[in-house]
Amino acid sequence: MFLKVTEARYLETYRIEVAFNKGKKGIADLSEVLQGSVSEPLKHVEWFANFNVDEKLETVVWENGADLAPEYFYYQTFKYDPEQPQFKEWGYVR
Repeated sequence: MFLKVTEARYLETYRIEVAFNKGKKGIADLSEVLQGSVSEPLKHVEWFANFNVDEKLETVVWENGADLAPEYFYYQTFKYDPEQPQFKEWGYVR
């Protein structure tokens, strides 16, 4: 089963509550990952807070065209959970 973002809700600053098709829900803190020219506008909280879940891409997208893979949202949400061995497989940890 492919991982999909099914719901997302802005909380504060760079934090988004994210629900996944696997039935898990948590909070992704993206404050340290906004880098590069596409992410630059998202450093302004009012731009960051203006997103939606795209039905085709099945992840969070912003008005400027920025998006993050569902797997990356999952990693940012559960990176401190030792029960997530796929993070190494996905290349997010060594």
